[in-house]
Amino acid sequence: MFSIGDFARHGRVSVRMLRHYDAIGLLRPAHVDPATGYRHYTAVQLARLNRIIALKDLGFTLQQVHDIVGGALGTEELRGMLRLRRAELAAAVTASTARLAQVEARLRAIESEGHMPSNDVVLKRIPPVRVAELTAVAASYQPQDIGPVINPLYDELFQRLGAAGVKPTGPGVAYYEDAADGGITVHAAIAVSAGPGSGDVVVRDLPAIEEAATIVHHGSMDAILPTEQALTRWIDANGYRAAGYAREVTLECPENRDDWVTELQVAVTKA
Repeated sequence: MFSIGDFARHGRVSVRMLRHYDAIGLLRPAHVDPATGYRHYTAVQLARLNRIIALKDLGFTLQQVHDIVGGALGTEELRGMLRLRRAELAAAVTASTARLAQVEARLRAIESEGHMPSNDVVLKRIPPVRVAELTAVAASYQPQDIGPVINPLYDELFQRLGAAGVKPTGPGVAYYEDAADGGITVHAAIAVSAGPGSGDVVVRDLPAIEEAATIVHHGSMDAILPTEQALTRWIDANGYRAAGYAREVTLECPENRDDWVTELQVAVTKA
């Protein structure tokens, strides 16, 4: 048998943790000396300790861990809990990856301050385009609020167009407007030739932009900030004023979002 100190070292946990597990009935010592109260454990109990630590590291509560290692849960219940936890962890990884991209975008924006990529900005007329679209409201214009809204919109848009037999005839066009409640109305649109009433979507004609300052962004939309701010600086430095939010025209969208190519189109007027 091992003393509580030796068992803690072999299990790579603290003595305090073992005492807590004993107190809540999660891992009882194999023997307690009636005279001294010293706890003793066996090598076999390391297996139970390892299960407890593994489940705890997966994010389960101690009560859930108690039910699992104690056999209170059936196989299907345990499988369901593990699948749910896997989904939660995957969502957390996705959110953290997006947050990291946004932090890196902020760093690049800071590093690029004072640089004017004038060769990348083009003034041009944007012709009118007919689009099918779905809309929803995001909390803000920040990428972390836009992404979770616009991505499901596009998924639903493509499903509805497919069910109606309507094929896109051009690129995706995302555009934005201020919402009445202080949020942002997100328009997930794609060019079509179909008339109104085609499928369970809104079909409308986006008007021409007589003069637009445009710039091409390469990469994920989570990293759009430096490109967007470079365009903003160019507009200001060249005596223009932006009229509303940029349209985002998807030129290429392979599976890897880091390979996306998007054109930002901002309607401008002379200041």
